[in-house]
Amino acid sequence: MKLTVIGGGGVRSMFLAKSIAQRARDLHITELVFMDTDAEKLRIYGGLARHVARMLNADLTFTLTTDADEAVRDADYIITTIRVGGDHTRVRDERIALDLGILGQETTGAAGLSFAMRSVPALAGYCERIKRLSKPTVKVFNFTNPAGVVSQALRDMGYDFTYGICDAPSGMLHQFADLYGVSADRIVGECYGLNHLSYFRSIQIDGKEIMPELIARPDAYEKTDLRFFGPDLIEHMGCVLNEYLYYFYYREQAVQNILNAGVTRGEVIEDINRKMTAELSTMDIDGDFESCLACFEKWYGKREDAYMANETGVRRDKPWKFDVFSPDAGGYAGVALRFIELIESGKTGSMILCAPNQGAIPGLEDDDIVEITCDISREGAKPHKVENADPRALELIRRVKSYERLAAKAIVHRDRQAAIDCLMLHPLVNSYSLAVKLADAYFELNAPFLGA
Repeated sequence: MKLTVIGGGGVRSMFLAKSIAQRARDLHITELVFMDTDAEKLRIYGGLARHVARMLNADLTFTLTTDADEAVRDADYIITTIRVGGDHTRVRDERIALDLGILGQETTGAAGLSFAMRSVPALAGYCERIKRLSKPTVKVFNFTNPAGVVSQALRDMGYDFTYGICDAPSGMLHQFADLYGVSADRIVGECYGLNHLSYFRSIQIDGKEIMPELIARPDAYEKTDLRFFGPDLIEHMGCVLNEYLYYFYYREQAVQNILNAGVTRGEVIEDINRKMTAELSTMDIDGDFESCLACFEKWYGKREDAYMANETGVRRDKPWKFDVFSPDAGGYAGVALRFIELIESGKTGSMILCAPNQGAIPGLEDDDIVEITCDISREGAKPHKVENADPRALELIRRVKSYERLAAKAIVHRDRQAAIDCLMLHPLVNSYSLAVKLADAYFELNAPFLGA
C-alpha cells in the first residue's frame, strides 16, 4: 500500500513519519512518499522524517520528491498539509484583520478566509492529479487549514474522496486519558460541531460517563487544554469545549491580549521557523541526526511554549522532547491512520472526522461538512445523530456554518459578494463595513494565487 504526504517539507514532518512508520506493518503500508514544492525544506524536514522512518521501520520504502505526479501515482491514501504563500503571507492575513480591530487567527478568525483563498485552488489542482493518477479507491485526508472551509469547498467542487482531519479533539481525549491514568483506547468522546468549533456531549472511560466529574476537577484546568477556559464558563456550558472556542467566548480578551503582546501567532511562527530552518540548513541530516534533533527540539519547544500563549495569557511549562521510539500519541496522522485501519480491516469503528452532516446535526444541510463522531466502514463515514443538543452551541454552529458555506462559494467562484456576505455573518466580524474592507484586502493579497 502506498501512502503519500503532500507538504512533506513542513516542520511537523517527523511527527507524521513516526506515526506512519510505527503503524506501517500493521496497516500493510509498504511505500511512503513525502512530496513538497520547496526542495530545501523537503531536504531538511523531509530528510529528518526519512531518518526517523528508517530508525523505526527499515523495510518501509521512503521517497522524497518535488514531482507531484510521481507522488500521487498509484497512491492508496494521501495526506495534504500545505501552506501556500508561506509563513509571511499568514502574517499579512492576520495583520490585515488586526489592524481593523478584528481577530486575525488563521482558522477561526477572519484570516481563515484569506488562507483558504490560497489553499483551495492549490488543493483542487492536486485533487485533479489524484483523480487521474491515484488508485480509483483513493482517500485524501486534508489537514490544511482552515480545514472547515477547505473541506467544504473541496466537497462542493465534487472531490468526494476528501475528508478533513484535525487532531484537536483526539488530542484533548489523550490529555484526559493521561489525567485519569488510563490508556487512550479506554476513553471515547461524542463530539459535534465544526472544525475548531466543536463540543463534547459525552466523554466515557470503559463505558462510564466522566464529563461532569471531569469539568469539576481543578487539575483539569492545569494539566489539559481546559486551561484556556475559566471553570465558570465550562460549568456554565456544562460540557467540554474545543480549545479554539476560546476565540469566540473570550473574543475581546483575545484581541486585547494580542495587541498587548505586540506580536501575532503568525509572526511568532515565522520567526521560529526561519531561525530553525537556517540553523538546520548547515547541518548533516543523516550523518549527525542527534545534533539535528537537538536543534529541532530547541526551536520546536519554543513554538509549543508559545501555543495560544499571547492570545490567552496562559503558557505551558512542560518541557518538550521528541522521542523517536516512544509509543505514538497519534496527532493528525493518527486520525488518518485510524480511518485507514477501519477501512482496510473491514470492521466498523468510531472516530472524530470532518465529513458530510447527513442529517446528524439539526438545522444543517446534509452536505454541510461538520466535525463529528462518525462510524467508519468501507461504505464511508456515518455521523452519529445528535439528540438534545445544546441550543446555545447549535446557534453558534449554524452561524459559523453559514460563514463557511459562503466562504467556499466566494473562493470557488471568485465571488466578492459572497466574500462580503460570509465575513458580515462571521461572529468575529459581524459588520458590513468591516467585511467590505477585509474582502477587498484579501482578494488583492491573494490575486496571484486565485488564478483566472
